[in-house]
Amino acid sequence: MQALEQKILNEGIVLSDHVLKVDSFLNHQIDPVLMQQIGQEFAQRFKDCGITKIITIEASGIAPAVMAGLILGVPVIFARKNTSLTLKNDLYQAKVYSFTKQIESTITISNKYLKENDKVLVIDDFLANGQAALGLANLVGQANAEVVGIGIVIEKSFQTGRQLLLDQGYRVESLARLESLNDGKVTFVAAE
Repeated sequence: MQALEQKILNEGIVLSDHVLKVDSFLNHQIDPVLMQQIGQEFAQRFKDCGITKIITIEASGIAPAVMAGLILGVPVIFARKNTSLTLKNDLYQAKVYSFTKQIESTITISNKYLKENDKVLVIDDFLANGQAALGLANLVGQANAEVVGIGIVIEKSFQTGRQLLLDQGYRVESLARLESLNDGKVTFVAAE
């Protein structure tokens, strides 16, 4: 997606060979016009999948997931990383390790929002080692629902996440695929 790649080049900050900071438009401040374009792109790519729900993890996946949900006309569920007084019973839970934060979290959703007949699109902001996407897919599996695809805003193609998800049989669609962050420079995987 050209607009996203240009935004990464203009505003992304390479912090190391494995970390790209995009808090000016995705992870802290949100560019709503870009999020609308991202939602449209996900909706276009997955339009024939019969999606009934979109699932993501708080917080950075919410904006692109909501935009895709708006265009597709389906509800968006976000898995919580922290416990809540209002979210205690009848839960689906999975453990997820965050590459960026270097911590393990238990993600949680209420079982009343995800049912056996749901066809679910997983959306997340980054794909590195695939743990967040697998954790979300695990929640969908606990409901005996179907993951019809995984949509990623930015993929670090130099890490193992894509192959892990493909090996599990998931369809993965990434809008920007980073080939490397070496020497403080962003390079993208060539379009296929």
